[in-house]
Amino acid sequence: MGRRCPAACPGDAAGHRQDRHHGRYRAPDEATLRRVLQAVDGDLLDTAIGAWLTGHTGAVTVIAVDGKTLRGTCDETGQGGVHLLAAMTHDSGIVVSQREVGEKTNEITCFQPLLDTVDLTGAVVTADAMHTQRAHASYLVTEHGADYVLIVKANQPNLFTQLDALTWEQFPLHTNENISHGRVESRTIRVQPAPENIDFPHVAQVFLIERYVTDVSSGKKSAIAVLGITSRDTTQADAPQIATWARDHWSIENKLHYVRDVTYDEDASRTRTGNGPRITASIRNLAISTLRLAGKTNIAAALRHNGPDFTRPLQLLQIHP
Repeated sequence: MGRRCPAACPGDAAGHRQDRHHGRYRAPDEATLRRVLQAVDGDLLDTAIGAWLTGHTGAVTVIAVDGKTLRGTCDETGQGGVHLLAAMTHDSGIVVSQREVGEKTNEITCFQPLLDTVDLTGAVVTADAMHTQRAHASYLVTEHGADYVLIVKANQPNLFTQLDALTWEQFPLHTNENISHGRVESRTIRVQPAPENIDFPHVAQVFLIERYVTDVSSGKKSAIAVLGITSRDTTQADAPQIATWARDHWSIENKLHYVRDVTYDEDASRTRTGNGPRITASIRNLAISTLRLAGKTNIAAALRHNGPDFTRPLQLLQIHP
């Protein structure tokens, strides 16, 4: 009992066993699926998923790069978890690439391998201050014909000091205000051509964003200022456009990380060994992105619609059962 019998219980090339009485292949159980997922090459899978999604979304124009730690894989001190770096389109919310950040490395060293699989020609890449690196700027502009919008903080002390010392008041102020989630938010931006003494590759314009938030119920106010740089010159990007790119960069948190955390309950996953956590995250990326390609904005509702009928997700993936 429990032994495989090739003659009596034939299977297909993927190893699915056949039900002799009904002439159908039996789906593998959960333990088998887990073992297979743990053995899959994560880079190859993410490259294949990214290529398929990019082929259906068209030319990539603006990409956000950001990382996420799978909290369920951390130890009792909250350390050592699987950390993934992803690239997602601003407008459509499609994940075009993902790479795992190894324990002995960091996001900076994974930035270029992440984007090597994406056609960046003419695209704009946005990233947080960690990726404000000279090598990244040269990689994007010189090697791939792309542009960048990057935030500048204290990890680039000389550059930060230069921008912070600039006179900003003489340049036009552009303001955008919105009310949501019980808060009134006002965002302003000033943009000026990059001074000649700015020591950073391909920088064409520099900007200052100030954000003021008022809590409607309590009246509490907060303010934050952010400095940044872009390789797009004045003929390619004005202040409102730069402000939009800087703001929309964080759509990767709402459209990807939040959905995986809340809708898929990713951090509670019991898949913690081998490549399992990374592979299951890749499959979630595929599911979310495929639903967005189909025009779905509420991923939770779309999952409830597709769940009762296994042919529905197959049709979205253009697989005909």
